Amino acid sequence: MSREAGCPLCESVAGELVWQGPDHRVILADEPDYPGFCRVIWDAHVREMSDLSADDALRLMTTVLAVERAVRRCLMPHKVNLASLGNVVPHVHWHVIPRFLDDRHYPDPVWAAPRRDPAPVAFDRAALIEGLRMELGDEQDA
Repeated sequence: MSREAGCPLCESVAGELVWQGPDHRVILADEPDYPGFCRVIWDAHVREMSDLSADDALRLMTTVLAVERAVRRCLMPHKVNLASLGNVVPHVHWHVIPRFLDDRHYPDPVWAAPRRDPAPVAFDRAALIEGLRMELGDEQDA
C-alpha cells in the first residue's frame, strides 16, 4: 500500500476505527457537533476516485452506502450528506454526515459559516458503532 508523508489520512487513524477491510476503513470522526459523522477512507494514497479500478471503486462505494444505511437506521437524521472533496487532503475518502434540522449549519454544508449556536447533541455512540459493524459485516480488524 502506498503512503504519502504529511498526509493525515496516511499517517493516522483520523478518528475511531470502527471497521477495517483489506483496502479501506470506516472511521467515526471526532466531530462533537455532528454525531455519527463518518469517514470512509481508502488506505492507499490515491488522489481521485477515477484512479481506482472499477472493482475497487465499487467496493468503496458499497461501503459508503452501507455506512449511510447504518447511520440512517441508528440516528434517523433528517438527511444524510455524502461528500468526497479532497481539496485540503487529496486522498480518496468519503464523508457520511447525518444532518438534523437543528444542527449548526442546516441547511448549509457543514463547512459553511454556522447559522446558530450548537444544539445539545446526545446519541448512543456504542449503538451506532454496533450498527455500523453489523451493516459492514465481519471483514474487520477493528
